[in-house]
Amino acid sequence: MKVEDTNALHFILPDEIYLLDEDKPLYSISATPTPEIKTLPLSFNYLGSNKKNFVLLVHYPLHEFIQDDHLVALESILTAKKLSLEDVAIVNIARQNAPVYGDIQTFFHPKTIVLLGKDALPEALPPAKFNVIEEINGVKLLHTYAFSEMMDNNINKKAFWEQVKTL
Repeated sequence: MKVEDTNALHFILPDEIYLLDEDKPLYSISATPTPEIKTLPLSFNYLGSNKKNFVLLVHYPLHEFIQDDHLVALESILTAKKLSLEDVAIVNIARQNAPVYGDIQTFFHPKTIVLLGKDALPEALPPAKFNVIEEINGVKLLHTYAFSEMMDNNINKKAFWEQVKTL
């Protein structure tokens, strides 16, 4: 027999019906299943291995990581600092999904962050002076020129190098 109105059950079944505690949520009208909230693991697409926790933030909308001739220039700078691509992480901000400064800190555990250009700024970055090394929460931070601003400008190159060589 199928009963469509549960209020009619007390006429058909005069005895009381008891539910076990573990079954009560299944029959409760007010019980609504709570949706499971899944957070995606934090990840970044970057070039390098970040062995020395040295993060370079760049902005190249048309390239996966960095323009080829700029990468060659960067590698020569790294070599002069006795570093290699294995020691750093090059993160192209233009190809990330709205990166937040705190997420970059959490993922990379940087000791040094170099922001190459005004467009390479992640969200929620503490205010930083331009082309001056500052320490913010134990991280050396340098916001400096983009490679496109330095490739044909010796004054910018020299100002950049004066800061980078002290990192």
